Amino acid sequence: MLARVADNLFWMGRYLERTEHIARFVNVNYFSSLDAPNETSQSRQFVLNSILRMVDDDPDDNEFLDERTVLYDVVLNPKKMFSIKSCFRMARENASGARDLISSELFESINKLHHYISNYSVDLFLERGLDEFTSNISKAISTIKGKIVTTMMHNEVYSVVMLGVQLERATDVIRIIDTKHQDAIATKQETGYRTSYEWTTLLKGLQSFDMMKRYYKKVPTSKDTLDFLILNPECPKSVMSCLNSAKENIDKLSKKKELASSFLIGKITAEYKYKSIDEIETSFNDYIQEVIEELASICTSIENELFNH
Repeated sequence: MLARVADNLFWMGRYLERTEHIARFVNVNYFSSLDAPNETSQSRQFVLNSILRMVDDDPDDNEFLDERTVLYDVVLNPKKMFSIKSCFRMARENASGARDLISSELFESINKLHHYISNYSVDLFLERGLDEFTSNISKAISTIKGKIVTTMMHNEVYSVVMLGVQLERATDVIRIIDTKHQDAIATKQETGYRTSYEWTTLLKGLQSFDMMKRYYKKVPTSKDTLDFLILNPECPKSVMSCLNSAKENIDKLSKKKELASSFLIGKITAEYKYKSIDEIETSFNDYIQEVIEELASICTSIENELFNH
């Protein structure tokens, strides 16, 4: 496999996962706020700021936000690199660059969604299409990822794609956790930080609410939610689970030699195995910054070792 094509496969997986997380987060965060139990969580400015913090590395927290502008920018604005439209365009471009190595069923599913996004009316979206559009995106990406699992050979091509998916999932989950952690702090005077409604929204946005309740058998709290989404290896959306899966896939690509990126993933995973959620909560902001930097360094190491030959 050419290094350039492997890079296409890796980024196809990353952009597919990013598209899905943005679509689901926007949908859940926006519509759950309509029934939120406190005034702050219902505020349009609060909700729009939350959405922007998740997708944008440098939002202006003091700027008054226009709802239609923010939703258009995050979802359909082709000039915003973080928008759903831009992310999926990049996923399709990378899929095209690796066309000979992916299944026709997978490429057809990607093309079908590309045409849906490209032809979706901006006016319809801004008037009444937010729920329909973001829900359809989430469902379609789930179908596409199903095609990856069920129609592609589980060889090195599959491992490269899944490596991108898993590392992007860990990154997106951390960004969403960071966003909702800030939201929980902002609403703590009304609802209390530990049992804030924002933890429920976080879990629903990551499709983990039901499983978390069954695992802990109680109402979500800050400690249990963070433990479930960061350290629990049995939760498929947890950072620990993503790192474990990424380690398995990069080892399949190593051709019997130890890669620096494989060592780095193993080292970070070992640290998390013995980390407690109390340690994380004590210095949460430092932890978030640290894990984002660690995930970025893993991705950089992988690209340097596997894709830049």
